[in-house]
Amino acid sequence: MKKAVVFILVFGIICGLFSSVHAYALKPLTDRELQITAPSAVLMEKETGQIIYKKNADERRPPASITKIMTMLLIVEDIESGKISLTDTVTVSKRAASFGGSCVYLEEGERMSVEDMLKCIAVVSANDCAVAMAEHLSGTEQAFVERMNTRAEELQLNDTRFTNCTGLFDDKEHYTTAYDVALMSRELISHDLIKNYTTIWMDSIRDGEFELSNTNKLVSRYEGCTGLKTGYTSSAKYCLSATAERDGIEFIAVIMGSKDSELRNSDAAALLNFGFANFALCPLRMEEPLPTLPVEMGKSSSLSLKYAGGEYALVPKGKANPQYELCLPKSVKAPVTEGQILGELLVKTEDGGELARIPLMADKDVPKLGFFGIFGMLGKSLFGL
Repeated sequence: MKKAVVFILVFGIICGLFSSVHAYALKPLTDRELQITAPSAVLMEKETGQIIYKKNADERRPPASITKIMTMLLIVEDIESGKISLTDTVTVSKRAASFGGSCVYLEEGERMSVEDMLKCIAVVSANDCAVAMAEHLSGTEQAFVERMNTRAEELQLNDTRFTNCTGLFDDKEHYTTAYDVALMSRELISHDLIKNYTTIWMDSIRDGEFELSNTNKLVSRYEGCTGLKTGYTSSAKYCLSATAERDGIEFIAVIMGSKDSELRNSDAAALLNFGFANFALCPLRMEEPLPTLPVEMGKSSSLSLKYAGGEYALVPKGKANPQYELCLPKSVKAPVTEGQILGELLVKTEDGGELARIPLMADKDVPKLGFFGIFGMLGKSLFGL
């Protein structure tokens, strides 16, 4: 046990308040190992953000209507923050009504709920609804675009810049990458609300007078498809961010610059198939609660522990049944600060291979006892006072 105490002390000195997870890492496949026809593509697992496959993933390209992933993200975030509600009414401006391409033919002065606007953007990629929502949320589309770029910076989308909220227009200053699209898609599908709309195959608005059919054909063709967004312009070619979930694991397949819609869909399906066939999520948490740790000379005699980092690791199928080993000292000396690393959970594969090391942290501050506290503790110990 002395060795364990020494280990903890050294570990704490090196790591300080470091709280990330050292976990099993997968080397992304390249196009030599998995043939994809599109010039740029990415396959990402949603929970961990792990990249499984990449092809020219950081190449800046025009995104067409997959631009609306960011547009929808800001709308959903405003809904969930309470800034707007699904039942709010949006009044259509002359400018929004003027937009063509994919649209639902809004008329100037027409009033439509936020929910129907969001549905139209998600299902039929309605440019007029995207602009109407941008104006509703920020006053002007340009002000909304500034929010889009700010959010892109927050998400560390280092190769993304927006000049409009639709992707309708070819603009050299409007670009992103397959990797960045995967990141913003991951953020969007972390909001379950959006899947109420991106999973719609057919629906209608205006009391059933105007029918909607999803531009993402994988919604009806691919088992577990949860969305997400298609796009096409003459310069961007055919683009798609496709998401799908089966048995508790969800993948994001991004295709950019495909020659036609069928190749786009088949490439995305191939990536998703590869993900589901070969990978699983391994829990980095024990089923039983973590033990409490005794504290010496502290104002509290013990403290609880909490995990640092992610809850899962992405592993090849067959390695998802882990074994756990706690590495903890018998006790720690006060003072202890909340977040201080006191040990780790070693996660191993069934064959004993190391899968991850999860830091275990103090869940609260435990100050050191003062003079009178120490005196009282001694009194209790010696005289039972």
